[in-house]
Amino acid sequence: MTRFLHRLGRVTAAHPWRTLTVWLLAAAMATVAGGAFGGTPQDDFDVEGAPALTGIEQLREHFPGSGAAGSSAQVVVHDPDGGQVSDTDVAELTARLTDVDHVTSVAPPRFSEDGDTALLAVVFDVPVTDPDLAGGRGVEALETAVDGVGEGLQVELGGQLPNTSPEEVQGTGEVVGVAVALVLMVLVLGTVVAAGLPLLVALAGLGVSAAGVTLLAAVTDVSTTAPTVAVMVGLGVGIDYALLLVSRHLEHLRAGVPVIEAAGRATVTAGRSVVFAAAIVLVSLMGLPLAGVPIYSSYGFATGISVVAVAAAALTLVPAFCGLLGRRLLPRRERRGLPPRRTRPARAPLSARWAAAVARRPVPWALAALVLVGTLAAPAFDMRTFPRDVSNNAADSTTRQAYDLIAAEFGAGANGPFTVVVDRAAVGDEGVAAAADRLRAVDDVVAVSGPVVSPDGQVAVLEAQPAFGPADERTPALLEQLRTDLDGAEVTGSTAMFSDISVLLSDRLWLVVGFVVALSMVLLAAMFRSVVVPVKAAALNLLSIGAAYGVVTAVFQWGWATDLVGLDHAMPVSSWLPILMFAILFGLSMDYEVFLLSRIREHWLRSGDARASVVQGVAGTGRVISTAAAVMVVVFLGFATEADLVVRQLGLGMAVAVLLDATVVRMVLVPATMTLLGRRSWWLPGWLDRLLPRIEAEAPDEDRVDGPPATVPGPRHEERTEVPA
Repeated sequence: MTRFLHRLGRVTAAHPWRTLTVWLLAAAMATVAGGAFGGTPQDDFDVEGAPALTGIEQLREHFPGSGAAGSSAQVVVHDPDGGQVSDTDVAELTARLTDVDHVTSVAPPRFSEDGDTALLAVVFDVPVTDPDLAGGRGVEALETAVDGVGEGLQVELGGQLPNTSPEEVQGTGEVVGVAVALVLMVLVLGTVVAAGLPLLVALAGLGVSAAGVTLLAAVTDVSTTAPTVAVMVGLGVGIDYALLLVSRHLEHLRAGVPVIEAAGRATVTAGRSVVFAAAIVLVSLMGLPLAGVPIYSSYGFATGISVVAVAAAALTLVPAFCGLLGRRLLPRRERRGLPPRRTRPARAPLSARWAAAVARRPVPWALAALVLVGTLAAPAFDMRTFPRDVSNNAADSTTRQAYDLIAAEFGAGANGPFTVVVDRAAVGDEGVAAAADRLRAVDDVVAVSGPVVSPDGQVAVLEAQPAFGPADERTPALLEQLRTDLDGAEVTGSTAMFSDISVLLSDRLWLVVGFVVALSMVLLAAMFRSVVVPVKAAALNLLSIGAAYGVVTAVFQWGWATDLVGLDHAMPVSSWLPILMFAILFGLSMDYEVFLLSRIREHWLRSGDARASVVQGVAGTGRVISTAAAVMVVVFLGFATEADLVVRQLGLGMAVAVLLDATVVRMVLVPATMTLLGRRSWWLPGWLDRLLPRIEAEAPDEDRVDGPPATVPGPRHEERTEVPA
């Protein structure tokens, strides 16, 4: 890898126009292929192992062409002045809806008690994943049909199809975040040219990855929010990777190294960290399919494509632009050899002084950091999850308006009734009537519909309306009670399916955590030839992720600071969040761990002084890691302004975790714990040393990059790094 990366950096820097041409051709080919063969993102909520799936499959079998086999929507007609909705307006609306493509029926309207609201159920013969309905096309057809119906009437869309339609990406917060990130990089790197380079490279990688995600959607179901998550992660890590390479390149330029050689050396040292960091992110993402939910697999694959694309862009485009721009990356005064405008007495960098202060008194610093992180993580023990609830949508969206109208006029439970499928062939009409009576006897059920018999007479369907909305904390208990009381019947529907998904994801969280942590620890052990370093890294990453869980729970579920995130009420945490955020954050946290430990290990291999190597490693990376983390935080906060709840919660949670990881963890806990451990940080049993593959995690001597790779197993004055306990 040493020789390959050095050669890659030198070749791309020496031939920048060829490199840029290759990238332009690759981007053009990917874009053309995506446009010609790409698919449309769509959500698939059929989850194997969910009890509600059995009932849904029965409905699809015995009610062909119904909403169970296809999809459905609700149209709410309301008179804001309180007048009664006329039958003429409802009849006109029904006729228009019937003419919409794939609509098989429009049920007779259900009127509120005061008559100022009518609710129509629209049934489609294809599922929401059908190309004619996916991507918002089905909702657009409904909006065209209801446009202009009834003078002065309010018409809103709800139900399955509108509720699963992707939220429109605003992009304002992301633009502001990128602008702030650019300002931060200008302040750190000294020139607009150097600061704009990481951003340009990240955007180039994202352009290619966007086409890759589109092609992925052609061969498998990709969640409607997966492309947004992929862009969020790709933009953050892409800027970080490129920033690390540019910073190292500038170090070499300031040391008098020629431009081409500086690019090669930066690609050897910082580039190795980029490769390992991207590999750990990919390992973390590959744990998502273990959740057993198709949507999770799509998040992992889409984000993985984005990470690979931006890492490839960083490793090739950064040295190419560095070779093209030459010494113009440096501030003008440095290029001219002029002294700084202000001359200050030479002193150690702030990060070095900070690391030395922590190393002098590691125990108090470590305890203070643990108390802070533990306090932030405490609310996570009260976390309650639910996959999706329209009541959490933006207050001005049509789905939220429909939800509020239905809740006000028909009861909150009308937004998410339970569907009960009774085997009529087995129990007869008497059994169906008995099931209806048992439903009416349940305290939290306020209404039960009459039975609807399937065309083949095999099953009958009842609808039970709860006394509360779908995301209410009482929903799982009521669902379990209904399934216990209605032995032989299936309780299903979207509310039941989402509740089952929450339970399944909670149960499988620890499987994903165990897989990701174990595989990452093995990879880190092979990189750094240590047992202690991977264990410490995993423990500290789990602490920062736990703190992020706690902050998200406090803000969204407890309702603290909801105004700051643009919400008007408290809500549960999205069920997609815990596993998804863990997998992404564990990989991102390892980015900084690799960046920092690579420098610490460089100094350890040269000096054998464990404490001094920690101080020097933090001093050498503190500014870059702090800048990279600040950039990632503002980028993630930009995505936290989006309307989609998953993206909003994920953006806030990841911003908090990265902030804690780059400050409390990397600047306090890592130097404190490694100082306390001393030489034992690099302990590796001999038998494990022989089993683990050798990966060049440490940077070689920079004057030997053209020679054999440095594979020194420990400090130069030792044969090996095994230290007795």
